[in-house]
Amino acid sequence: MEGVRASSAWVAGHSSHVTVDSSGIEKVAESIKDSIPKVEWDYEGIHYCDNGRLTVQYLFVLDALNFCFWPDKDLSYDHLALGLKAALQNDKSVFNVDRLQKYTGQSDWCFSCKSDGESLGHHAIGLELERSFEGKASNMVESCGKSAAKLLALIARHFPGFRDHTVYKGHQVFLYKRAQIFAADLWGAFKGQNYGQFDDIGSVTIFAEYIVPAVLQQLGVLRYSSALASSIQSNCELGSGSEEEVELRACSIYAVEKMRELICKKSGKQVLSVELDLWLWSLGVQCPSLHHHRTLSIYY
Repeated sequence: MEGVRASSAWVAGHSSHVTVDSSGIEKVAESIKDSIPKVEWDYEGIHYCDNGRLTVQYLFVLDALNFCFWPDKDLSYDHLALGLKAALQNDKSVFNVDRLQKYTGQSDWCFSCKSDGESLGHHAIGLELERSFEGKASNMVESCGKSAAKLLALIARHFPGFRDHTVYKGHQVFLYKRAQIFAADLWGAFKGQNYGQFDDIGSVTIFAEYIVPAVLQQLGVLRYSSALASSIQSNCELGSGSEEEVELRACSIYAVEKMRELICKKSGKQVLSVELDLWLWSLGVQCPSLHHHRTLSIYY
């Protein structure tokens, strides 16, 4: 995750379209330092959780499909999480690897077969879990020795669809939204115990996607160029890997890291980026009028 932090800081220092406003960070940190927002994982009650191996398998399938909902107004993350939950409650073998490898096209349990044609769909997930981890996502987690960083590296090595990195102004940038969110989901679902125990959970950054940048902009933490602001307001699509898109994501990571550091300093308490992400996300989803950027991407 240090690669995520370092490369995001580099983007923030060379950004042309997005500016991190230190005074905005100061205001937010000052406003919440005495009452740091705590948002419970699964506060909406949409996830499957049995405190065992099935939960790990469920979360990995969920996070493999957790990207790019905005083009379909009838499909959201909540729909996907609930659909997978209902399927698993109805049939405990639904995410066995032999079945994952057979699913094609429209599926009752996921509403949409999201495959990028590059080892992202259910078939490839099932195939690689079977080949390398005896069919169990829990085996993959156990092999990482309670390290979120090792888990991220392992996922990126085995599953190409999770390799969320790009090149920005000739510089390699690492973002790894879905690999990090899998670790964070485990931490939240298992309350930091068992499969969710990571000694380095503090190294996980926020999950750079659509909602958090828009919330940070509303809070005055991020400022957009007039051209970028106009594009977002007009619902114009930003190309995946474009300067604007990379800056929105990387500057969000950098800004929240600075916010976290300042809150820790002001409050004298330890704060996790995962916790700040949950808070920012919850603010965003409660605001239907929030304008976010639009990018077709398999990474978020």
